[in-house]
Amino acid sequence: MGGYRRRGQLGPAIAIAPGARVDKFEVFFDLVFVFSFFIITRATASNISGRQLMHAGLVLAVLWWCWVVHSLVATRVRLGEGWVPVLMVVAMAALFAFALALPQAFTDPEPGNTAGPMLVAISYVVVRAVHIILYQHVVRDSPSERRQLRRFAPELVASIVLLLGAALIPPQIGDPDRAALVRDVLWIAVVVVQYATGFIVGTWGWGVTSAEHWTERYDLILIIALGESVISVGVGGNLIGKPVTWPAVAAATLGIIFTAALWWAHFDFIGPAARIALHAAEGAPRVAMARDAYAYLYLPMIAGIILFAIGSEEILHTITDPAGGLAERIEGPAVPMLFGGVICYFAVNLLFQLRTLHTVTWTRIGVLVALVVALPIGQRLPALGTLALVTAICVGLVAVEVLVLSGSRHALRDVVFQERTTHEANEAAWRARWHISEPDEPTTP
Repeated sequence: MGGYRRRGQLGPAIAIAPGARVDKFEVFFDLVFVFSFFIITRATASNISGRQLMHAGLVLAVLWWCWVVHSLVATRVRLGEGWVPVLMVVAMAALFAFALALPQAFTDPEPGNTAGPMLVAISYVVVRAVHIILYQHVVRDSPSERRQLRRFAPELVASIVLLLGAALIPPQIGDPDRAALVRDVLWIAVVVVQYATGFIVGTWGWGVTSAEHWTERYDLILIIALGESVISVGVGGNLIGKPVTWPAVAAATLGIIFTAALWWAHFDFIGPAARIALHAAEGAPRVAMARDAYAYLYLPMIAGIILFAIGSEEILHTITDPAGGLAERIEGPAVPMLFGGVICYFAVNLLFQLRTLHTVTWTRIGVLVALVVALPIGQRLPALGTLALVTAICVGLVAVEVLVLSGSRHALRDVVFQERTTHEANEAAWRARWHISEPDEPTTP
């Protein structure tokens, strides 16, 4: 009750219970990440170059580290309960500002022009501050977790200092090339410090209270990234506001089928099996698996999604361009980015399978070989043919796995069905107590 007195009618923060699921506010918060992924894709697609791709990777890595810290907080406290949503709305506003400033994070420095890079640094500080406040609150009664939190303090300080340096130092350098190099080095240092800290500090003192919540949280953000790729292709591929043509319909259809195949490749078997594996792990092995498979390996999978979204967008733009045509071949980096993004997605998904299930399926190795072999062929095909080729390979993987892994898939679904049935029975038994009336109190004559 003291929490209510201190914070008025909002109520106290509510801890995450074992077996908890993702709440609606967390999905609401993810809308800002949808926008962030979209901004990264749009900014990169507008000027594709090696350096621009490096900048997109650095920005995505820093953004993803915010997500990892956010997911750690969400494993301990319900983000949509009590006074917590008030702070989370502040974090959402700061993250939105962070996303808006991302296209200017690596702009050529000019005297007195640091608004974009400075906004990135300041909004990053606000987001991390909200997470620190919340986590400090939830571990206030756990000395071991407070010590573990202090071990991450150098990472937080170093990240803030380096981002502020990337905003303030380059404008003071007269040589633009040297200034750009300094800015890039500072951003690279931020990423190295952040991700190295996760391994150096280790897993001691942490915990994953609800494996269900953790896996669902990351699966949702992967689905969001796949959905954002569809939005980005539709917007950047010149499909909106143009007369509907059969080539455009065919290209859009292939894009949807292709994205659905990528969804199926992870969520039909690998994702559900990994969820069970994380449930089965306990203590430090569970935390290590959560860190390696989800916090770290989901990042390059999302990077692959953004990469092939940019490539698909360029290809669709060519198909819908009146000056082009169905027979026109794709020049430039679009086809390598399309195939490279899909290869990255499947390669990292294979590592995810190895880390969580300790298995490797020959079908995944086969699709990687097929994509590598098909890349030079796709560069010689017309635009629609290139899309059809990569779609056929991805759909082919799904079809083969449905046939050859049918026994494992059915066994997994039986296990999941039994698990859900048992869980529902336990919930029904628990809630049945609400309907049991209390026995009448004895009356005195």
